Amino acid sequence: MTSPLTHEETVTVRVFAQRFSSTPRGARLARRLALLQLHCWHFPYGCELSDTVGLLVAELAANAVTHGRVPGRDCELELSYLPGRRLRIEVSDTRGERRPALGERPAPRPLDEGGRGLLLVAALATRWEVLDRLPVGKTVRAEIDLGPYEPCPEGVSPADGAPGRTPPGGS
Repeated sequence: MTSPLTHEETVTVRVFAQRFSSTPRGARLARRLALLQLHCWHFPYGCELSDTVGLLVAELAANAVTHGRVPGRDCELELSYLPGRRLRIEVSDTRGERRPALGERPAPRPLDEGGRGLLLVAALATRWEVLDRLPVGKTVRAEIDLGPYEPCPEGVSPADGAPGRTPPGGS
């Protein structure tokens, strides 16, 4: 007896990974490189997805260099793009013992200087979690389901999708 043939769709996952210094400059570079990579994946600078990912990477990278910094150790950014389905953002650092709390967080008081970042992450990402990083550290992962987001059609320059805005590093 033979089993019926099933058609499985081929899926290509695109991945971008970069290490950066555990400094404010490194966090800023992580955000800029993430936006540039999205631009290369045909999500132009200034589109809704680009702005959302920029905020998520900025917050996660800032947290990594502020709360997860170990002198002499780098942080890492990884973007995974599964076309039409999901964009995953992972920021890793080497301070595994300092983990953000998941779940309901108390709202910060109006004059508090911190405490809003992970509220933004929870509001903008479809889901987020904290994972152990082997051999040492932690990874904060945020995912965005790409249902409403469509890249620019083939043959259209990504810059054409955002009039008046220039991609990062562009002139």
